[in-house]
Amino acid sequence: MGQILGLDYGKKRCGISITDELQLIASPLSTIKTNELIDFLSDIISKNKISILVIGQPKKNDNTFFDLENSIKSKIKKIKTIFPKLKIEREDERFTSKLSRIYINDFTNKKKIKFDKKNLDKISASLILESYLKRNK
Repeated sequence: MGQILGLDYGKKRCGISITDELQLIASPLSTIKTNELIDFLSDIISKNKISILVIGQPKKNDNTFFDLENSIKSKIKKIKTIFPKLKIEREDERFTSKLSRIYINDFTNKKKIKFDKKNLDKISASLILESYLKRNK
């Protein structure tokens, strides 16, 4: 059983999360520049047993997609050609940014942590991954 990566895809940055080897716990891992995503995936896949990549689906409340979905689909095609054995799943990411903000506000009073968007991105990625784990157990 390999680990699972979670991805909160953005135009500028991507939040990354990862499970433990038993696929029970989703933890924030990192935030990277979107243009560095393929290199990051190459590195982490070569060093870990990554079996699944879960990518958030940016849906609106009416179940339509934000324009970002087109960029995500394009990136998925590229990922599939480079990593053909990697299983790619999608997970609804509605409200993850708002929940991330709530978690950070409850966790700390430090403005530096609260207003660092990198923290929001990686926590959002862990919420996407956690949602996937709950739905698939």
